[in-house]
Amino acid sequence: MSIHPYPDRSDVAGATAEGAAWLASADPYPRSTLALWRERPEAPLVLPCGTAFDIVNVPAVFGRGLLDRLWEEGPGSGPVAVHRGRTLLFTAPGTARLLPRLLAEEKALEAVGGTAGKTAGECGDGAVPPLLCHGRGDAVTVPALRPVPGTGRPASRWLVAPDTLRPWLPGAEAVRWAAVRAARAGASPAVRISIFPPADQGAKVYDVSRRR
Repeated sequence: MSIHPYPDRSDVAGATAEGAAWLASADPYPRSTLALWRERPEAPLVLPCGTAFDIVNVPAVFGRGLLDRLWEEGPGSGPVAVHRGRTLLFTAPGTARLLPRLLAEEKALEAVGGTAGKTAGECGDGAVPPLLCHGRGDAVTVPALRPVPGTGRPASRWLVAPDTLRPWLPGAEAVRWAAVRAARAGASPAVRISIFPPADQGAKVYDVSRRR
């Protein structure tokens, strides 16, 4: 009996066939990429950035707050992955080039407002931590299309799996907005609301129907 190379559409842990095709479109040889995935859907793969998507790579804890802002107060997000303790937010091409400048402008405005002298390393100061932006010329490891059953939580996995040929991807302005609010929320002891459950509970399922 043959096994379909992609997981069922209801399996939020894996990508759909349409999502896999979108990911493969980032590669100069998408047909070869899809053929490899059909043979080994449980294998991660390295894909180039800058054409189908850019990546904003953030620390895991801050990534939780960033996604909270995007999903609870904003437009949602496109695909999101976790890789080796970092959160990988798939963003619109060009975001990696624009976001650092926008965050620098934000920092300058905050300095004028009286926060000069503080650094991202200071606890509770509301500063956005350094973000890694991967764009044209960079490549990232994307999670497997289908997790291997019975192997526990993998180091690389989807939080929001790709499920369409044309996903909505946040741009630099949306990410800047969410990052600033996540940093401010993290600096306030009164704000401890998170859509992420404690570690001993089931994985959070995002309502992707809310995305633009």
